[in-house]
Amino acid sequence: QVQLVESGGGLVQPGGSLRLSCVASENSFRGYAMGWYRQAPGKERELVASITSRYITNYADSVKGRFTISRDNAKNTVYLQMNSLKPEDTAVYYCNIPPGGSRPWGQGTQVTVSS
Repeated sequence: QVQLVESGGGLVQPGGSLRLSCVASENSFRGYAMGWYRQAPGKERELVASITSRYITNYADSVKGRFTISRDNAKNTVYLQMNSLKPEDTAVYYCNIPPGGSRPWGQGTQVTVSS
């Protein structure tokens, strides 16, 4: 069964940075677009960044200019570099295949932005 394992979250002060990683256990990873999603308490999960198999990226307006998605197909890994973090970025972050996530969801990684 395909597994998506997210890591790299933590507690950071406003204005700080974090780098998230997601490793896929699927060898066909490189042929798929990948996305980073987040879900804050009491809110629906939302797609915040995506990258196609040809490295075309797209971002939600709320993170544009602050987050950067990238991928390393040799490692079956997708990254999310998050800079200038804000308290409203606090959420559990997940990776999956956009738009809606066609693979079983992983456990996610908690990002908390607080002073």
